[in-house]
Amino acid sequence: MPDAPEDSQILKTVVERQLVTPHEVRTAVDYHKKILAGGRRRPMSEVLVDLGFLTRTQLNRLQGVNDDSGGQPAQQIPGYQLLNKCGAGAMAVVYRAKQVSLDRIVAVKVLPRRLSKNAEFVERFYREGRAAAQLNHNNIVQAIDVGEAGGYHYFVMEYVEGCTVYDELAEGKVYDEPEAIDIITQVARALQHAHERGIIHRDVKPKNIMLTKDRVAKLADMGLARETSDNEAAMAEAGRAYGTPYYISPEQIRGEVHIDHRADLYSLGATWYHMVTGRVPFEGATPSAVMHKHLKEPLTPPDHLNTRLSAGCGAMIETLMAKNRDQRYSSARELLTDLALLARGEPPYHANRNLADDDLGSLTAGDAVPQEQFVASRKGGRDRHDSAVTLAIVLGAVAAISVLGNLIQLAVG
Repeated sequence: MPDAPEDSQILKTVVERQLVTPHEVRTAVDYHKKILAGGRRRPMSEVLVDLGFLTRTQLNRLQGVNDDSGGQPAQQIPGYQLLNKCGAGAMAVVYRAKQVSLDRIVAVKVLPRRLSKNAEFVERFYREGRAAAQLNHNNIVQAIDVGEAGGYHYFVMEYVEGCTVYDELAEGKVYDEPEAIDIITQVARALQHAHERGIIHRDVKPKNIMLTKDRVAKLADMGLARETSDNEAAMAEAGRAYGTPYYISPEQIRGEVHIDHRADLYSLGATWYHMVTGRVPFEGATPSAVMHKHLKEPLTPPDHLNTRLSAGCGAMIETLMAKNRDQRYSSARELLTDLALLARGEPPYHANRNLADDDLGSLTAGDAVPQEQFVASRKGGRDRHDSAVTLAIVLGAVAAISVLGNLIQLAVG
């Protein structure tokens, strides 16, 4: 239990405002206890930032600094009746809404007014809309509309009723091999569709894989998506790590200019790893520590953690997560070929379990990841962690809210 009233209050506040999940609360409390056991004192608010569960901007707003969110846009978006808030983050708020003209339920993502003056945030917001508009696939959340009204920038998309892979992992689920193959296959089809149209997602992770009640997987949140031909954006982002630490590719960590579709395949492999082992590929106390391991440390084979996995499944995940992108699958299409073989109980053709020794490489001075360089998905925190926190503590922390179904997940920048 947090040892100070202010620590308990910050946990209560972030859960009430749906800025963190109950699982993230458990993880934060667990880490806080370890810090105290070591004789150090660190406020719970700072622990939440350290773990990437809150951004500094969010914390400042919670503490009453620079709180200019501007309130709810109410009915200022013509043609849409906002019904209730589904989720919120530092970059956007998502509402369940009714599209009046077609009498259907949609999701409306709204950029807070305080960010509307920031050209970079506005451009990133519209980039998501433009990228999603180019894609039309059953396994991708459909874009409907994008625009500005009453000082609010908004993005309307398909409303998906269900949960995410992250939600199920947070509840302690470890996917059996056939179910994981089915979900990964659906996401690979979505990536193939995007990649063949010159778009890379750059933030594939469990929170961005939505599952309908019929177990249809839908890839969501194109907030970090970029066209491979957009050299201007590539140069502007060079040297900065965009992605979520637990699933980010080595080349994204290094801030390389030429990021291609194989970065998405690495992140898909990291997601698959988490699904079938119940653990993220690399753990660490800070985002920088995790990213350092993506660059430097060898991957523990997934079938060492889950001995029920087939050798073929392990080989495919290891191939997807090769640190040298030239040793990964060359395309989503090639990956789909092996997934089909694996689903039939046959050995994958393209997977290479015996990766070259130089795949691990060496971490040079240029590979170091300063904490301040990490800019994108700060809310992509630990998805599963053995916690010493009792259920009573967790229930007490979340008693003031009602869970809205985890219908829309945000990758918070």
